[in-house]
Amino acid sequence: MVASIATSAFFPASSGKSPLSKSANGSGETVKAVNFSTTPAAPSQSSRAKSAIEAVSKVEGYAAIEPDKVAPPLPSTPAPRTIYNQLPDVSFWLATVMAIVIAAADRHFTLPDWRPKRPDMLSDAFSFGKIVQDGLVFKQNFLIRSYEIGADQTASIETLMNHLQETALNHVRSAGLLGDGFGCTPEMTKRNLIWVVSKMQVLVDHYPIWGDIVEVETWVGSHGKNGMRRDWHIRDYNSGQTILRATSLWVMMNKLTRKLAKIPEEVRDEIRPYFFERMAIVDEDNRKFPKLEELNGNSAEKHLRKGLTPRWGDLDVNQHVNNVKYIGWILESAPMAMLEKHELAGMTLEYRRECGKDSVVQSHTTVYSDCTNSDRQDSASIHCEHQLSLESGANIVKARTAWRPKQGQNKGIVGTVSTAHA
Repeated sequence: MVASIATSAFFPASSGKSPLSKSANGSGETVKAVNFSTTPAAPSQSSRAKSAIEAVSKVEGYAAIEPDKVAPPLPSTPAPRTIYNQLPDVSFWLATVMAIVIAAADRHFTLPDWRPKRPDMLSDAFSFGKIVQDGLVFKQNFLIRSYEIGADQTASIETLMNHLQETALNHVRSAGLLGDGFGCTPEMTKRNLIWVVSKMQVLVDHYPIWGDIVEVETWVGSHGKNGMRRDWHIRDYNSGQTILRATSLWVMMNKLTRKLAKIPEEVRDEIRPYFFERMAIVDEDNRKFPKLEELNGNSAEKHLRKGLTPRWGDLDVNQHVNNVKYIGWILESAPMAMLEKHELAGMTLEYRRECGKDSVVQSHTTVYSDCTNSDRQDSASIHCEHQLSLESGANIVKARTAWRPKQGQNKGIVGTVSTAHA
């Protein structure tokens, strides 16, 4: 069979007998050769045919007689035209692709570095946070996102206050003091104690814009016999310029009875190693807040907003209204003309009572201008006295805010894009 295939490659098909025949007894007898009457082939072709016959004979045991003449091969006819043999030859491109894949696997070329080169976009800029300064200060960075800016194209005061609250809780967790409660130490959890803020003061130097990165530092310190102080300092991540400073006072409350409690010595021992006696605001606002009756008795401009109710998303894990929500309620009664032409420069809040999910709140604002000339009030500083109270009359929060005229410096990317599309 092999011999037939081999010889068919060199000799044309013939209807006669094969030029080779094996002996019946397999003794290697000579086999008669059939003479070809056709014209001999070229020497090169004859030589190749002869070599092929000799090779096959040796393999299968045939005794071959060299033919005198070798018939030339028949002229080849082209293959019929079909859709398959008309397709383009893609073997070159397949080879190229395979070479690239193999080179990539063997690391024969270097991939482009996708990591950003700007220092304000480093991958570690938005890490969870870290303890610095001998374990006494917690630092964390935040990116100002598009949904955190307001009509002024700057971050809202609620956004910055949320950053303060987030870093305070992350500080407790990083220090290993987070028990089963939310922001509670293990000893506080055993005694059903929680922290509640009693007073807070905030000073805002300027407001960041969309895309800015702010760096927040926070630390704690002692305050009297039954309190704790927590301070914050917010800076611009790139320039180091101060954005906001804040200080707050915290006391203990029993989670079950909702009454204030003394700090147990076991809890004090847990937090004392983390006290850092540094103040973010040296000149604290310790002025006494006026009563609502006193505010109603003067001739200053007054504004009232009734029927404010908390939503489910306004409650924290302790089932009372989040501290940041109070700021939004305070601004509900602020006059729109003031909000459009002034920005909040500072505020002091005094928390009197917690507010639950079924509470209905009233917001009172009394506006005092530092300028008696009404034509120049837009360029004058303003301060306000605020009160949040239940419909029953009980005070929830008292606040004092300071406002400065907007300088028109808050024209960021958003304003440019809006103008281009106008």
